[in-house]
Amino acid sequence: MVSILVFLMMDMMPGDPINILTDRKVSEAVKEQLREEYGLNLPLHQRYVKWVRDMLRGDFGKSIKTKVPVMSMIKARLPVTLKLTLTAILIELIIAVPIGLYAAYKKDGFADRLIMSLSLVFAAIPSYWIAVMLMLIFAVKLKILPLSGFETPTHYVLPVAAMVIGSIASTIRMTKTEVLDVLREKYVLTAYAKGLPKRRVLVFHVLRNALILVTIMFFMNIPWVISGAVIIENIFTISGMGQMLTSGILNQDFPIVQACVFLLSLLTVVSNIICDIITAMLDPRIRIAMGGEK
Repeated sequence: MVSILVFLMMDMMPGDPINILTDRKVSEAVKEQLREEYGLNLPLHQRYVKWVRDMLRGDFGKSIKTKVPVMSMIKARLPVTLKLTLTAILIELIIAVPIGLYAAYKKDGFADRLIMSLSLVFAAIPSYWIAVMLMLIFAVKLKILPLSGFETPTHYVLPVAAMVIGSIASTIRMTKTEVLDVLREKYVLTAYAKGLPKRRVLVFHVLRNALILVTIMFFMNIPWVISGAVIIENIFTISGMGQMLTSGILNQDFPIVQACVFLLSLLTVVSNIICDIITAMLDPRIRIAMGGEK
């Protein structure tokens, strides 16, 4: 189903990629030869069958613009995008989980209201605006961080910060909500009744069970963060999958766009499956409900 939607979306795009990539002086005979070379002159169903058959062999075709195999481009750019997105997700969780736990512990207090107010502000600001502001302040005005690229650890700071600031608000709110739900559980009240210290109850009883949601968020966020990296990579001129996808869309480079969207869709499905498996491993209630444990 995913492959059909990806293929049909690209086919419905207006314009002809051959006309975009060739000069107006190029004859129609040459253009028709190029369409035949890339299989664009075949009927829709034949092109789809050929694309699926080649894709199952790991062949996403060649870029119409550069004539470089798409798989080679993906192998070069995918590690860059994964390094960027996984770093952003890990830093986001490291910061957001303790803040969410503290906000739940100080519910309705000044700290809680301040944290929730700031999270609402961050949630309302688009990540591309944050990225531009960070560039203007730290790269243009102060000149303490590089403006673009992704070669050294200092190049990570601005793009990762832009991604973290743009998405941390939802993680804080979800962590707080989950912690509040756990605090109402009977085993937490029992732990307090036994006289256990508050810090021990929060870390070993509350946070331990609330981390189930954090684990779910980690795997669920991977596809969405990679999608958001499309904008960040273009702003900071990072040679990743996002920049590759944007270039493919602007040039109507069908093989590139189809490969990128399909891989992102596949990553979403795989992340959901891994998330379900790990959640069942961490939460005995799910295993019991599924009949896996008596």
